[in-house]
Amino acid sequence: MQPQADPFIVPKCLDEINILFRDKHILVIDKPSGLLSLSGKHPLNIDSVHYRLVQDYPTCTLIHRLDFGTSGIMLLAMNKQINALLCKQFSERRVSKRYTALLHGDLEPDSGLVDCGIAKDVDNFPLMKLCQDTGKPAQSQFRVISRFIQTDNDNFFLDDTRVGHRHVTRVEFEPVTGRTHQLRLHSQHLGHPILGCDLYATDEAYFMSSRLMLHASRLCFEHPVSAVPMIMESKSPF
Repeated sequence: MQPQADPFIVPKCLDEINILFRDKHILVIDKPSGLLSLSGKHPLNIDSVHYRLVQDYPTCTLIHRLDFGTSGIMLLAMNKQINALLCKQFSERRVSKRYTALLHGDLEPDSGLVDCGIAKDVDNFPLMKLCQDTGKPAQSQFRVISRFIQTDNDNFFLDDTRVGHRHVTRVEFEPVTGRTHQLRLHSQHLGHPILGCDLYATDEAYFMSSRLMLHASRLCFEHPVSAVPMIMESKSPF
């Protein structure tokens, strides 16, 4: 875990929220990296997805969250009734999600399932930890998309003397469950942490990127009113 300031003040996010779909029931957006999903307790951490969107859509509520550093698709409800219907889909695991990530090193094999429970690390808040005995069940499917060597000209990569091993694997994750920090921890469990991860990556993997290389690229759910299958996609920026 990288050193954290106390209190932690989020750097200002200048990127805008892109709206992918909107009707009178739901709102689907593309969250930029570096923006909180929900405003923090500190008054300087007020900027967030929810804070920005309620200015135009006062009754909207988050159905789920993405970590501060994660970019990509988020789903919001326009009222409490729709919120309840969508949350029911999530709790019944009728929603499928796909993430794109860049991992440190050459991941083998080309595909697989990580099945390892996750629990709160009570001695190291806000960290979570892998724990089969007391952790909640957590499963993530993965598939390798490509393997490559980082160059100093690549977008988002840092030219840092602390970086030596520059092999990178691009993967797609499909989480079966939705535990806090699940993909970060399961990547660590594979021995190939997500680049730019300040919580679970090695120093080398952390300093290889100026942001967390994790993007929510696909979200599939059923429209809560029309029951039409909704397939929302967002191209990874890396």
